[in-house]
Formats: sequence, C-alpha cells, structure tokens
Amino acid sequence: MLLQRRCLSAPLQLRRYAQSAAAALVDDSDPDSFPRPDPKYDETILAVPRLTSGKSIAAKERKAGRVPSIIFEQEDGQYGGNKRLISVRTNQIRKLVNQLGRSFFLSRLYSLEVRSDFECDDVIERVRVLPRLLQLHSSTDAPLNVTFIRAPSDALLKVEIPLVFIGDDISPGLKKGAYLNTINRTVKFLCPADVIPPYIEVDLSELDVGQKLVMGDLKAHPTLKLIQSKDEPICKIMGSRVSDQQKKTK
Repeated sequence: MLLQRRCLSAPLQLRRYAQSAAAALVDDSDPDSFPRPDPKYDETILAVPRLTSGKSIAAKERKAGRVPSIIFEQEDGQYGGNKRLISVRTNQIRKLVNQLGRSFFLSRLYSLEVRSDFECDDVIERVRVLPRLLQLHSSTDAPLNVTFIRAPSDALLKVEIPLVFIGDDISPGLKKGAYLNTINRTVKFLCPADVIPPYIEVDLSELDVGQKLVMGDLKAHPTLKLIQSKDEPICKIMGSRVSDQQKKTK
C-alpha cells in the first residue's frame, strides 16, 4: 500500500501544479514582460492518415515527399495513448525548420489538420500540437520522422526551450577581451500549453571575467517549472583571448 501511494504521488503533484498554473494565468498582470511566439510564423501543418508503420512503409512515404509522423497524447508531462499515425509534407516541415531553426521548431505550438488527402478540404481532425522529436538526415538535413504531442490548454508539456543570449555588447568581461563559454543552449521546463515561450533570455550585461550564470538565474514566466538542476551552468566568462594572443606573439 505504501508503494502504491508513492507511485500515485507524482501524478497527483503534477495535477495540483497544473491547477495552480492555471490560476496563475488568470492572475498574470504583465504577460508582455515575457517572450511570446511571433505570429508571423503561425502556420497550419497539413497531414494525412497513415494506416501502418515499418521501415518499408516509411521509405515509401519519404520517396513520395512525405514524412512519417505520429501524434501522441501527453499525460502529466509523459507520453500517453490516443496515438494516430500520420504523414506530413516534407517540404512544409523543411521550410519551418529552416525558418526557425531546429530548437525553435521544437518549442513552438502548431495547428495541425489531418485530412483525407492533402488536396482535399475534408478535415478528419484539427488539433494543436507541439513537435516533440525531429529526426533529420545526417547529410542533407531532410526531415525523416516527426513526433507530435497533443497540446490542449489544460496540458502540461515538457519543453526544451532555446536560450537567447543578450547584453553581450555591454558585458564588462566581454568588453575586457574575455570570451563567452556557452555550456547549455536550451533549458527544460514543464509548461502549461498556453504559456510555452519561444525562447528564454540569458542576460550577460553584468557578467565580468570569471562569473557564470546557472539555470536558477533564468527569468521565466511564473507558471513554468524548471525540471533540471538550478545549479546546472549555462555559461561563463572565460579568460582573455586578446591577452593570450599577445603573449604568443611576444
């Protein structure tokens, strides 16, 4: 019985967090103080049903200009049921990845329409999704597989959010000729679906030589929950490349 209670405690805690996150959304008085997705990149991803899976089927799909994909449910931040096999257009996924970059593509919500045919207006399902996994060809960067997660407003989603570095032009350490050692370029948060930021800013403007920033220093929307160590480093201002070069030339 004790083991059963422990197993049930994590989902219960996440459900309570979801409720508190929803309440915080209502009370949020300054939503514009955090990054929001750029509406100019809003796009509906078109998909068609795929009846079976397997290597031979996937190869045929790619040859026909389609990317074999899956839509999953997500329960308390984890994969769940309600799986639908689909295929999406290779050219559309390639365009979105090229426009945004891989990390930014994987942290953005999309409207997805499953149709009986790409050229048909008959919509079988319309759903909001978050790309979870993207496999690219090692040589051509062509999309090989995409996994999507359903993202209704009440969902809690584990998202690897890109970090954007700002303030490098006025950083005391960088102005002295030091350089930035970047250790992490993304951060993992548990996010309410309606509050997924396109990126999180890392402010370098006050960093001097030898100083660093860690995950706990990030400023994010209060409904986001960091799911990696607060002490994990992001970046550090290191040494002086200028002085090192001068030593070599003397």
